[in-house]
Amino acid sequence: MTFDPLTTTATTLQQLLQEGAITSVQIVERYLLQIERHNHVLNAFISVAPRDRLLDQAAALDEERLLCNVARAGHVDHSRGVGFSGAKATKNSGLAQKLMDAGLIILGKTNMTEFCGMKMMTSPGRSAVAGQTLSPYVGAIKDGGDHSWSLGGSSTGSAVAVAAGFSPLAVGTETIGSIMTPSSRAALYAIKPTTGRQDTSRMYRMTEFFDRYGPMAKSPADLISILEIILDRSLQTGALMSRGKWESLAVSFVDPKIWKLAPEICKQEEGTLEQMVDDYEAMVSVLQEDGCTIKYPIELQDCSVLAVDGQDAIMPIAYWEFKHIGLPNFIDAFDECLVTSLEDLIQLNKDHAETAMPPPHTEQNDLIKALEMNEPAREIKILGDKLRAKTRRILDEIYEEQNINLIAAPVDSAFCIYAAAAGYPLGHVPLGQLRYNGRPFGLCLMARADGEEVLLRFMSSYEATVSPRPVPSLLQ
Repeated sequence: MTFDPLTTTATTLQQLLQEGAITSVQIVERYLLQIERHNHVLNAFISVAPRDRLLDQAAALDEERLLCNVARAGHVDHSRGVGFSGAKATKNSGLAQKLMDAGLIILGKTNMTEFCGMKMMTSPGRSAVAGQTLSPYVGAIKDGGDHSWSLGGSSTGSAVAVAAGFSPLAVGTETIGSIMTPSSRAALYAIKPTTGRQDTSRMYRMTEFFDRYGPMAKSPADLISILEIILDRSLQTGALMSRGKWESLAVSFVDPKIWKLAPEICKQEEGTLEQMVDDYEAMVSVLQEDGCTIKYPIELQDCSVLAVDGQDAIMPIAYWEFKHIGLPNFIDAFDECLVTSLEDLIQLNKDHAETAMPPPHTEQNDLIKALEMNEPAREIKILGDKLRAKTRRILDEIYEEQNINLIAAPVDSAFCIYAAAAGYPLGHVPLGQLRYNGRPFGLCLMARADGEEVLLRFMSSYEATVSPRPVPSLLQ
């Protein structure tokens, strides 16, 4: 039996395996064929595991009738920087080991925005090691800075891999929008879980305060099994699916005319912003008519209100933690590595500028800014505590006053900053597709701490109400 990798979900594959209609070996072979046909153009995978090893694993799993595939799940992660080319580790990341222990097959490692953007302003999905990932929906990135063609980052390759049919599932890491934005541009469902609920050992994280990893998939049902592995707890999937469609769900939607990205930050083709507003408001109407309790629009202050003692807290925390926690912990995960510190990394980039910083990506401004962060750890801890407490206070007032359990906003906005600062779980659902060039865009929803089940319930009801997610036109 064959299947369409562009549309088939992990849940469907599990059912086919249980029915004996397909084997794990056949599934792996089909995904490897799709990767072989299209990855040389899309550049989503930076490396694929050896074919023989994958097929041996699949054959063993056929004995147990269990298979799920993951495009990117830690593994030996080079963070796509030249300084980590050839780095070797004898242990898997905590996440990769969890997934393999649960019977999942890791197909390989995907490309990403280098160091999650902690190097310089660059095209999302580009790294010095692997080059530029491309969208299966719009192809080559248009010159001139038109953001309508952007894939979003940092977990770009993971999202593209699922959308292009290289795998039914992927795992990405989010700092602020790093899962949500590429999922939006790939028309996927995704979740970033509550802060502080994961094993992040031996993984690259730009920060400890903001970063968490989460799954991406073609349907909400596919997210459940892998999220249970990540969180080490049951998500009560039977209860999720048996409740009334919109029972106990109440959602406040922000105004998309206000919550949008400024033109100087995100240049758009003429007419695209207007279309996204129209499609957003049409979706709100559809959900209301279907019985979802919605409050629209609600007021939410812009992210400038999150300043601590009159100063920005986001970037100081990001720079300091990258230098003192994120990068050192990542380097320590390797048995062999070309660099031993941030200073080493900056110097290596200078010494190998032709490959590490090729034109027009000839700077490493953010790495240098991080190097300059020498404040005492206690000051950064206090800054983070104040930021989290302030953000949660603002959001909790809205949840309580509006009597809601979700807040929704366009992904093409600064909304993800609120979720990152609060440490609250964030989910993504596909919303529409630009008429201009076919690029998808989406909606993100934030719950309170440990509200992953609420997000999944909304996603399942949403999927059953709206039009199916768009599928890219790739030759099979």
